[in-house]
Amino acid sequence: MKPTLFLLAAGMGSRYGGLKQLDGIGPNGETIMDYSIYDAINAGFGKLVFVIRKDFEQEFREKIISKYEGHIPCECVFQSIDALPEGFKCPEGREKPWGTNHAVLMGAEAIHEPFAVINCDDFYGRDTYRVMANFLTSLPEDAKNTYAMVGFRVGNTLSEIGTVSRGVCSTDENRMLASVVERTKIQRIEGEVKFMNDDETWTAIADNTPVSMNFWGFTPDYFQYSKECFVDFLSDPKTQTNLKAEFYIPTVVDTLIRKQIATCKVLDTTSKWFGVTYPEDRPGVVEKIQALVDAGEYPAKLF
Repeated sequence: MKPTLFLLAAGMGSRYGGLKQLDGIGPNGETIMDYSIYDAINAGFGKLVFVIRKDFEQEFREKIISKYEGHIPCECVFQSIDALPEGFKCPEGREKPWGTNHAVLMGAEAIHEPFAVINCDDFYGRDTYRVMANFLTSLPEDAKNTYAMVGFRVGNTLSEIGTVSRGVCSTDENRMLASVVERTKIQRIEGEVKFMNDDETWTAIADNTPVSMNFWGFTPDYFQYSKECFVDFLSDPKTQTNLKAEFYIPTVVDTLIRKQIATCKVLDTTSKWFGVTYPEDRPGVVEKIQALVDAGEYPAKLF
């Protein structure tokens, strides 16, 4: 069975502004998502599932999904802040979405095969899709608790404009993920890559430290674990008093690794990540895409 590509497209770019997933950066108005899907189809993915907000479904279908429907099956699921387990309700005053792993939970009824999860506003490169597709298609039919993550070097994933969020990883000698911690503020300061701690102090890390760019590979059992972890997350008194608390993918993966429930292979890739975090990042991304088209890696018009 071909793996599914699950695309996280529900978020408004709070720092970038507007629906950056719909922003044309290619020579014919292609979005970063267009390049992701083009690479995924060529790598052997068999279905697309998008998680979006219900209020921009029509625009999304008209501008995005209409391009792909003749090439690969497509499906939409919806994320909202009141999509919570039985017995829980959204705290009064909360406006912020519940985070990336809450978005993943929205795919539980639509995905029944091994799947990859990606951000829609990140350019991962064709080799990234190849190595993930190879991992997922090589799994036994009844595989469980066997996950993967594509690891990028943190020094190659920064913005020159401001801080970025990354899952900072440690691995064992077999490139199995030992731990991953979501760091929401990382940037280069005086030549060193540093992240901000909870107490607002800075810690330096090596440029080649592997980080998660939210390119994960899971078997469907991940949904049930996510449901259980989400209940624990919502039950935590810290969550109940923090209207901006988020339920992240790295948090769940780290929990399953520490409890020795699942393993997560860190896949190597020759691809170089880039993306648009701030408006000022956009010209550089347009330039890099054009260079790839000029080099013949992508056709001028994808679909």
